[in-house]
Amino acid sequence: MGRTREAGCVAAGVVIGAGACYCVYRLTWGRDDSEKIWDYDDDDDEDEESNDITEIGVETGKRANTGVGARARLQGDSKAKAEVGVEFKSGPEVKGEAHPGAQRGGGLEAKAKALFSTLKEQASAKAGKGTRLGIISGTRTLASSLPCPGGRGGSCHPTKSGTKSGSRVSGKSKGRARTKSTRTPATAWPVRRGKFNFPYKIDDILGATDLQKVLNILERTNDPFIQEVALVTLGNNAAYSFNQNAIRELGGLPIIAKMIKTKDPIIREKAYNALNNLSVNAENQGKIKTYISQVCDDTMICRLDSAVQMAGLRLLTNMTVTNHYQHLLSYSFPDFFALLFLGNYFTKIQIMKLIINFTENPAMTRELVSCKVPSELISLFNKEWDREILLNILTLFENINDNIKNEGLASSRKEFSRSSLFFLFKESGVCVKKIKALASHSDLVVKVKVLKVLTKL
Repeated sequence: MGRTREAGCVAAGVVIGAGACYCVYRLTWGRDDSEKIWDYDDDDDEDEESNDITEIGVETGKRANTGVGARARLQGDSKAKAEVGVEFKSGPEVKGEAHPGAQRGGGLEAKAKALFSTLKEQASAKAGKGTRLGIISGTRTLASSLPCPGGRGGSCHPTKSGTKSGSRVSGKSKGRARTKSTRTPATAWPVRRGKFNFPYKIDDILGATDLQKVLNILERTNDPFIQEVALVTLGNNAAYSFNQNAIRELGGLPIIAKMIKTKDPIIREKAYNALNNLSVNAENQGKIKTYISQVCDDTMICRLDSAVQMAGLRLLTNMTVTNHYQHLLSYSFPDFFALLFLGNYFTKIQIMKLIINFTENPAMTRELVSCKVPSELISLFNKEWDREILLNILTLFENINDNIKNEGLASSRKEFSRSSLFFLFKESGVCVKKIKALASHSDLVVKVKVLKVLTKL
């Protein structure tokens, strides 16, 4: 009976000591959030984020082996969990240490301090082994100070990253086998190796030295994202007259024009926009004329009503404002009129501005009126169209009618086929009937323009 009582006293002492250790742990080290350890776990495929959970357990048994466990676990987002486990089991060793202590008359306070010191040392050792920094990986990214250059009229290529951005500390999970996720990633853009911080914002006004740096970057890189940012930066700077000369003197026109040969429609669009701003300068037009035929061919065969087609038409319109380079595009007259019929509202407006440039040059009249045009072109004189369409088509008709009279082409009607623009506008009489019907249009500006055209017939 004496030994049973002695064993019970020892067990009770160990339990009380463990309880004291638990209380000290809860009041001191357990509340220190700065010692949380993250463990990166690749197995978890859940997409919902859970709250941080801290679990601490104390296990005691009726048998001789008594276990004291303390475990702290922190759960993060769907693809990263952090977990730390500290387990201390006191079996025969603890009993062997506690029993002589009880015989020597050691107090509960000393036992609690000993257990607490051992527990903290083991936790510190595990923390030192398991801590490692997370790795951040991703695709094409802009610097934080760099605004998005734009994809269509300012939008850019989408930015994707392999993991959530931000630093993360993780440790190896204990007792778990790491397996790869079977989920198929939603990839839309190729992975870019490394990162590149563009040195300027796209709306910065740069000097000659900085423009040279941007041209060097554009010339040397094969990354479409960097090419896009560089072209937008150059295009924005080309809006200023002093930079139009600087870019030409730095040899930038061939570098920019080289980009129109790429297969990426976004890069071609940005190149056309940059050349369009540069073409305002008369000296730059003399350099750009080398590429005007290539721009025209690409504009005609690219996707109908696309952004790159609109950018090409704007560049061609600027290049034909004067009479110097219009003859380089005379072979494309049938394509222009076909696009006028097939294109959407905005394409029709832009192509009519381009054709009007040719109609203002009397030297281009014969080639213009002799080209074949779709008979459906007459539908542009209908009342259903808005003011801008009607004003442009009336201006086009007015200029061609004046040039036919001034060049004496009315007497040469036998030279033109029935499918030609000359026959549609002059001989068929359908256009005149359509224009007279517009005299009752509700828009006063259209009505005035109609009366002006009718007085010249």
